[in-house]
Amino acid sequence: MSRQWLSLVGALWLQSMAGTNTNFPAYSTQIKKLLSISQIQLNNLAFASDAGKLLGWFSGIAATYLPLWLVLLIGSTLGLIGYGVQYLFLTNHINSLSYWHVFSLTFLAGNSICWINTVCYIVAIQNFPLDRQVAVGLTTSYLSLSAKIITDIVNVINFSSPSERAKIYLLLNSVLPLFVSIVTAPVIRETKVEKSRKLSDGFRVMFIITLATGTYAVVTSMESAMNKLLPRLLSLFGMGVFLVLPILVPLTEKIKEHWHRQCWIRRDPRICDLSNLEEAEMRISQEENNNCGVKEDNDIGFAVMEEIEAKKMLMRLDFWLYFFVYLFGATLGLVYLNNLGQIADTRGYTGTSALVSLSSSFGFFGRLLPSLFDYLFSRSKYAISRPATIAVTLAPMTGAFFLLLNNSHIALYISTAIIGICTGAITSISVAQTTELFGTKNFGVNHNIIVANIPIGSFLFGDLAAMLYRRQGNSSDGICLGMKCFQTTFVIWGCLCFLGTCLAFILHLRTQKFYNHLRGRN
Repeated sequence: MSRQWLSLVGALWLQSMAGTNTNFPAYSTQIKKLLSISQIQLNNLAFASDAGKLLGWFSGIAATYLPLWLVLLIGSTLGLIGYGVQYLFLTNHINSLSYWHVFSLTFLAGNSICWINTVCYIVAIQNFPLDRQVAVGLTTSYLSLSAKIITDIVNVINFSSPSERAKIYLLLNSVLPLFVSIVTAPVIRETKVEKSRKLSDGFRVMFIITLATGTYAVVTSMESAMNKLLPRLLSLFGMGVFLVLPILVPLTEKIKEHWHRQCWIRRDPRICDLSNLEEAEMRISQEENNNCGVKEDNDIGFAVMEEIEAKKMLMRLDFWLYFFVYLFGATLGLVYLNNLGQIADTRGYTGTSALVSLSSSFGFFGRLLPSLFDYLFSRSKYAISRPATIAVTLAPMTGAFFLLLNNSHIALYISTAIIGICTGAITSISVAQTTELFGTKNFGVNHNIIVANIPIGSFLFGDLAAMLYRRQGNSSDGICLGMKCFQTTFVIWGCLCFLGTCLAFILHLRTQKFYNHLRGRN
């Protein structure tokens, strides 16, 4: 069991460094200046990072035939090339890159994230089959810390010009994921696990550590505008401590395994309670007898509506409802976060890094909350279906887009926090939703097809915002200032998010019978 938990810790560390594209707003303005590109061209670079997900299904196929550690190293190497060459270009070590070269490199870097995410999802689902939402939510929550962690490192390393900070961001984006991948590769593997719910103690400790980590990230995000070196060093050191703490769970399990092994071998009353040992033997025997003749829903033991391949999935109405719910929910939130730097500039707000850290930290809680609710209420009669949960999550997100019509900095902070937490929640829920709607055998390919809506939405919604921005801007330099720049965009985004809420409710009605059966079985 300790290997099971160690693989989860490895996935946590990987996810904490895999979200390199989430810190794009922190240096997007400088990229725009350094490359002398328009707002539409800048948006297309953000789209290129998301467009890498169009080929994310390659990672799903690779994970079927290759060892997970090799899939992981392939993905991190793609990121090293994609971000690393851009770094060399910005530092004048390479002088011949065109805009389209940078676009292609950004696409490659965006694709690298899919490989890392696919490995983490597979490890969480296969190694914790009866608690997949809990395990997936824990791992994906750490993805939102990437921008926060890298921003803390940048703040410690460099306080000079914004252009130098942009270079450091790209350097860290290229080398950190590869370094963490090399460290975690030996423990990232599928393990043969017992199909039981004896993991509550481990998850309880994980939740405590994770909640403390998220709280620390939010608090220190509020202080990210401070200019003293010591608080920044303390912020980074504290985050490092919190990232190491999850290793306590597999270490504790290893000690328990050793103690139980000695207990079973020696039967020594000085080291174990023999009465409890006999009860354990009887319980195991009873479980084995009860499991005889029982047919699981699939080969790892949890309920799904149907095991289907990608071609058949594309012909289902449920797929398209789910696809557009994600498009008008999580994808729309990601587009907002990609444009956060420009949105802040038009309002005259200069603390973009603080906003990026804030959205990252609240996104952390958003990804964690579905796991926490699943851990506490999944077997309760009051539990609601995942499509209904998504609908409930989209409602406040709709309000946040309309709140952005208020010009105050407080409204900007509140809306960014709400959009960050809702986007993170939907992203976390979607992994379990994909397995329940379409099965686990083809998850690597199926889920990467689902998230292919991210580049589509990034292109459509992002370019729409860029065109409206240019229309309202100064005709000579294309720069726009004031609420008018994104006012119409926020109204459109809010309406689309409301449409996504309605579609999620329709999906809930179509799948209600399945989830009622699932609650009854639990």
